[in-house]
Amino acid sequence: MNISFDDITRLLQELIKHSSYSKEEAQTAEIIESFFKNLNISVQRKKNNVWARNLHYDVQKPNVLLNSHHDTIRPRSDWTRDPFLPSIEDGKIFGLGSNDAGGPLVCLIAVFLQLYDRSDLSYNITFLASAEEEISGRHGIEYILNDISNIDFGIVGEPTAMKMAIAEKGLLVLDCVAQGVSGHAARDIGNNAIYMALEDINWIRNFEFPKVSQLLGPVKMTVTMIRSGSQHNVIPDRCEFVVDVRSTDLCSNDEVLSVIRKNMKSTVTPRSMRLQSSKIAPDHILIKTAEELGISTFGSDTLSDQALLPFPTVKIGPGDPDRSHSADEYIWINDLKAGIKGYLQLLERIDHSLTRT
Repeated sequence: MNISFDDITRLLQELIKHSSYSKEEAQTAEIIESFFKNLNISVQRKKNNVWARNLHYDVQKPNVLLNSHHDTIRPRSDWTRDPFLPSIEDGKIFGLGSNDAGGPLVCLIAVFLQLYDRSDLSYNITFLASAEEEISGRHGIEYILNDISNIDFGIVGEPTAMKMAIAEKGLLVLDCVAQGVSGHAARDIGNNAIYMALEDINWIRNFEFPKVSQLLGPVKMTVTMIRSGSQHNVIPDRCEFVVDVRSTDLCSNDEVLSVIRKNMKSTVTPRSMRLQSSKIAPDHILIKTAEELGISTFGSDTLSDQALLPFPTVKIGPGDPDRSHSADEYIWINDLKAGIKGYLQLLERIDHSLTRT
């Protein structure tokens, strides 16, 4: 199916115009759904997840998922321009979500459309625009996995400068509580919960897990929030703090949590255990194809929907990962062109490889 590059950039601009914070993506879900319907493509939607399949879908062929998300974070206070105004300046498209992950999203849509009515493809394609990725929400990609069943492998669109992430760190968010005994600050009584928490925080800061992943490096723990005290002259009996933990393929979330609990006096409660580290086998067709095309591979520190997918995936897309979640976010128009070309080359090479086998 033919579609112009201008149509793709207009779609990105239309998405930018509408707020799509996680759990509030109804407007952009409607835009994507209508975009496919206007092209007479059968499309499905469940909550704010939207997906479509290629015209000549054949259950006998392997099924490839093309996925990116259409939700965004809320704009930071240091934006100097309207985050919902998709202005084009000096070869860049500015706007909230332009880089993460509007650019990869519309590039995958462009490639899906180019391959949509091909009857000679050696595989099926399921395109999915998912919701709630930025918060790993329960009504995002995880919510519709049964609806898009029988996926063999997938490509997750995120800004990686078209390098391929073949492994990704997992995530544990820990709510920790140090419990002390209150007392008057002027007297030598009580047990200061802040001091107790500081001992655990110091351990977090200095402890190193012995297993270091070749692709993902060490497990990383960072204290990101702390709260305690009621007034200046009362020894606090409770100190709460939050720890962001990035697990690896060598240390599962369960293993990491066990080590932390053994070494900390504070109570430790994980918000979720389901965001595990992911890694694709080195002999997978996606890896072999990347090698043939000279695509650089790496292990990613940041989380994506890969963590919730029970089949092999890689993460790749146009845009700069350092611009994600930044003020005055933008993506280069030339990066969009390169993204479409790169995705198409990858999928065409996979088609050629599967045809040979």
